[in-house]
Amino acid sequence: MALAAGVAVGPAVTPAVAESIRENQWHLDAMKATEVWQISKGQGVTVAVIDSGFKLDHPDLAGQLLPGKDFSGLPGGVGSFTESHGTEMASVIVGSGKGMGGGGAYGLAPGAKVLPIKIRNNDNATGVTGAEFLKQIDQGIVYAADQGAKVINISQAMPAALMSAADVADLKASVDHAAAKGALVVAGVGNSAQSGNPLEYPAALPGVVGVGAVGRDGTVTAESEQGPQVDLTAPGIEIYNACTGPSGYCKGHGTSNSTAIVSAAAALLWSVHPDWSANQIARVLINTAGKPTDGSNRNDIVGYGIVRPRVALTEPGDPGPADVYPIQEQPVGQPAPSGSAAPSASASASVPASPSAGASVPTPAPTPPPSSSSSSAPVAAQEDEGSPLVLVAAVAGGLVLLAGVVVVVLRRRGASGGGGPYAR
Repeated sequence: MALAAGVAVGPAVTPAVAESIRENQWHLDAMKATEVWQISKGQGVTVAVIDSGFKLDHPDLAGQLLPGKDFSGLPGGVGSFTESHGTEMASVIVGSGKGMGGGGAYGLAPGAKVLPIKIRNNDNATGVTGAEFLKQIDQGIVYAADQGAKVINISQAMPAALMSAADVADLKASVDHAAAKGALVVAGVGNSAQSGNPLEYPAALPGVVGVGAVGRDGTVTAESEQGPQVDLTAPGIEIYNACTGPSGYCKGHGTSNSTAIVSAAAALLWSVHPDWSANQIARVLINTAGKPTDGSNRNDIVGYGIVRPRVALTEPGDPGPADVYPIQEQPVGQPAPSGSAAPSASASASVPASPSAGASVPTPAPTPPPSSSSSSAPVAAQEDEGSPLVLVAAVAGGLVLLAGVVVVVLRRRGASGGGGPYAR
């Protein structure tokens, strides 16, 4: 078994006192949610979330989840869980904010619906082999596509070194099936930039939008992996969301969260342009992203840049041909012989019912991740008007500050490749 991503836990600066969870959801402000929701909330779009179990009766998710499917083989069905990751990802996408008397956690696309698809991983206590995990991911993708989900969110990731060529072929067949059904597959690139920066799947597959993570100032997080598999980036640190903890709210980090944000952005756009294909949705998200200002259209640190749903909705430009995949595939490494999988980690800490006393999970120590970018200099990106997300892809230090002792928590999260910095 391998660890796809580490989770740093320790003391950190406590968030500013707030009267609601929403007041601490800085990522929604960065995504211009207030302006976006005047145009679209994602109505009419189904986003499949392939993850652990889901807390169906959480106030922020009540009425937001469709009947789903359980491929885990564990008792209890989709609504049972031993950990919180699935609930958190659903919340980041479609949270209604109805909890805490209307002060709960909002998703970026609260008008969309989530199709919950439960899989099994090490966080489920019983464990799962790499082959079983991959089979469940494959089944989840096919099921989601057959049920008409427009977006398939996979905040999971498995290192290529633990996969065989046959594993990759099976996963690709599932992704191809989803594409044939008109669905857009989004996955995290993983959270192991400081642990070898391994190539992880499904984000590395052609046809999958690979997502990395950035912080409040737009700096790529230390744990967000880099390479040709990075297509877009989104906020992936200090993400407040609904969870299964005692208070019902948590704060996490990782590419899992950034993946969910990109999936929500796709839902917002698809709601306004229901006749567009998955290729056109992806193309507009890419074309309107905050681009690197190093003269390149993309690089291996930030991909095509930070997703900007407000710009995508108000200035989409030409969506291009419906049948042409918009992402120019970059060469990637080949998988090694088979092995077991561990999901990328997205960490979360329980947030007390009173947000003013919220616990906090700090960012990983600022060890610079390896860079595959053509330039080692910081790369800035265009920002949305008034947005704090000026993207700086720092290969040198200054990524994040960490107070206290870092404890690496081993989590076996069914390749929350989508989990990147926000993977659990």
